[in-house]
Amino acid sequence: MALETPFVKKTYPAGGVGVALVIIGLWLTSTILLMQWQVSFTNPLLYIFILVQMHLYTGLFITAHDAMHGTVSANKAVNNAAGYITTFLYAAFWYPTLLKKHHKHHSHVHTNDDPDYHHGGFWAWYIRFIRNYLSVWQVIFMAALFNLLKLWIAQPNLILFWVVPSLLSTLQLFYFGTYKPHKGEHDNPYHSTSQKKNHVVAFFSCYFFGYHYEHHASPGTPWWMLWKAKS
Repeated sequence: MALETPFVKKTYPAGGVGVALVIIGLWLTSTILLMQWQVSFTNPLLYIFILVQMHLYTGLFITAHDAMHGTVSANKAVNNAAGYITTFLYAAFWYPTLLKKHHKHHSHVHTNDDPDYHHGGFWAWYIRFIRNYLSVWQVIFMAALFNLLKLWIAQPNLILFWVVPSLLSTLQLFYFGTYKPHKGEHDNPYHSTSQKKNHVVAFFSCYFFGYHYEHHASPGTPWWMLWKAKS
């Protein structure tokens, strides 16, 4: 199946594949090591590791998002492979489905045809957001995989470093990448706000996607160059 990735500039910034490999590599390394770590709820490192895992999970999805805009690689096969891999590692999402819905978000932002928008409060919007992207088969697959991995990995490690960080990252992605920038009314064509210029905060909050107006204005700019678009 040929996957189309509109909203892309004619030129591709060098380094997209390298950045994607770094994110995937860090997530894999961290996950493998933490599956073997001795869990202790009195050890403050436990909570730091959970937050690190959360941030790396968010990085997987942000990498997939770059692939949706064709900015991981000018080679379509390589670009789409990054999308398939990162969405699967994140939570067994089907990349073509996310791709279609995300482009619909850009084309119909802040309208009834926008799959990411909801006229409601935070939790109602979040629940709708998750239900819109989560499938029954995906839940069944992840549950089966969890029970399979329990044969070799301690259940507390799976829950604390695999399940919990992925769930927390959905909140991170939703709040900084959907709810905060798109809630309310906006006097601009992208119906979006942008967080204040602070590159350190912007990176750790959601890989610069708090600069959301800039993303909609230049969706062909990858996450790791988005800070340059902030005025």
